[in-house]
Amino acid sequence: MFHAIHYLPILTTILSAAFAASLYTRYRQRRSPHLAWWAFGIATYGLGTLIESTITLSGNTVWLTKIWYIAGALLGGYPLATGSLFLSFPRPLAKRLTAASLTFVIVAAVLVVLSPVDISRLEPERPSGAILTWHWVRLLTPFINLYAVFFLIGGAFRSAWRHYKERGHLYRAWGNALIAIGAILPGIGGSMAKAGMVEGLYVGECIGLMLIWLGDRVCSMQG
Repeated sequence: MFHAIHYLPILTTILSAAFAASLYTRYRQRRSPHLAWWAFGIATYGLGTLIESTITLSGNTVWLTKIWYIAGALLGGYPLATGSLFLSFPRPLAKRLTAASLTFVIVAAVLVVLSPVDISRLEPERPSGAILTWHWVRLLTPFINLYAVFFLIGGAFRSAWRHYKERGHLYRAWGNALIAIGAILPGIGGSMAKAGMVEGLYVGECIGLMLIWLGDRVCSMQG
């Protein structure tokens, strides 16, 4: 049975497309690598919610679920974290860490594609990584999530504290705090999805994206 909340990923997809386009436009103007990674990250974020919308409206398949898992679980926060890495850390360090972490993410994505599935676990109206019979593949996801937590959420809180202490750019402190909180919400929703409450993921994704976009806009204000 459908509820209004099952259509929430449609709104999230539309917002993601607009946000990604805005970030890409800024990247073309400034050529800053962190903006390229952020644009890519919001695009994959939107791809994940687009697949959620497709499953809700048209039904689920094994390949839709696998692509959703790659876009959401593996690439949901990683590109944004990589963008934060390039923004806040020395460029040589950022390049080395990205080379290592991206290799890990690509290997994990390939394993998701290759994993056999338990078709009995395929739900017709919502996606779940439980269909993967190589259960150990899902154990790789927390490492990627921890990477995202450290550089995206930790980096945002670090920047918020630094700007708060300087007092000269309090708006950037608030902006970074909004980004950090927004990045936390999809993770909470993801935990709820693993427990069978995928609706919590839909809410966390939508509100989280709104907060990240708002935080980005606040940080971009001229003091």
